[in-house]
Amino acid sequence: MLKYTLKRILWMIPVMLGVIVVVFSIAYFSPGDPVLNILGSGNYTPESYAAKAAQLGLDKGYWEQLGTYIWNLVTKADLGRSYLSNIPVSDELANRIPVTVRLSLLGIVVMMCIGLPFGIISALKQYGPIDFLVTSLSLVMAAMPNFVLALLCALFFGVILRWLPVTGISTWRHWIMPIFCAAGGGIAVFTRMTRTTMLEVIRQDYIRTARAKGLKEGAVVRKHALKNCMIPLTTLIGAFIATIFSGSIIVETIFNIPGMGTYLLLGIIGRDYPIITGSIFVISLLVCTVNLFVDIIYTFIDPRIKAQFITSQKKAELVSKLTQTKGVESK
Repeated sequence: MLKYTLKRILWMIPVMLGVIVVVFSIAYFSPGDPVLNILGSGNYTPESYAAKAAQLGLDKGYWEQLGTYIWNLVTKADLGRSYLSNIPVSDELANRIPVTVRLSLLGIVVMMCIGLPFGIISALKQYGPIDFLVTSLSLVMAAMPNFVLALLCALFFGVILRWLPVTGISTWRHWIMPIFCAAGGGIAVFTRMTRTTMLEVIRQDYIRTARAKGLKEGAVVRKHALKNCMIPLTTLIGAFIATIFSGSIIVETIFNIPGMGTYLLLGIIGRDYPIITGSIFVISLLVCTVNLFVDIIYTFIDPRIKAQFITSQKKAELVSKLTQTKGVESK
């Protein structure tokens, strides 16, 4: 277990380094000039332009800028300062990370709480009216982009019916629409995956044996079918984490939520390289960290992964115990 965890943590290092290099390169070589955004296109002189570029460190070459950024990040945990506000990016992100993490984690919880039971019911009632309704709704939601779902929810529930507030996060009612919109696509995918997996599991021989023993259908689903369904579903949760973090840009912008998504969008509009690089780095780090926890949970669900990291001595002990058990049973 410890060996598997350390291996996953070490794999995060080249991934995060690759993220920094790719994002920094895209920002550096993209059209636009941060100095002109600050000074204005017609309100500067060559001297003021050179002074501002030197102040921001933009007068250096690509490799020097990249090396300086990585060195400051590794040695000082410094994500730089915003070109426009001169506020450290780490300070801004420290205030915005809890908002985005809360939105994303609650979205995952809602995805599981809605998608799992609906998928199970749809599988158990295959080809029935409930299955048809659940499948149709999941297909519609899977095909609907996040921004369309968010705009429709804001228009219908916020403007027409006036049941929920459209902007801000001051009360619990403000969180309902953003969480649902962030989890919308995941609910559809999770429901369909649960239905498909459950249909495969309930046709296995051990499920027929459990039913033949007289167990109730609820006990068969909970104790036998659901446990084996969770193996592929756990993988889906890990894959959806990156989607929901990246989709927070759209959801936070539409509902005016002060999270990392809106901060990243401000950096993109203002050509503020430290904001762009720092925000994507933190989002990637959060995604990798949550995926690490998902992988650790996966080892408890799927014993085959744990078996890969058992030492040869423990394997020999397990084989010896198994052989002794079989010998006693044969006698």
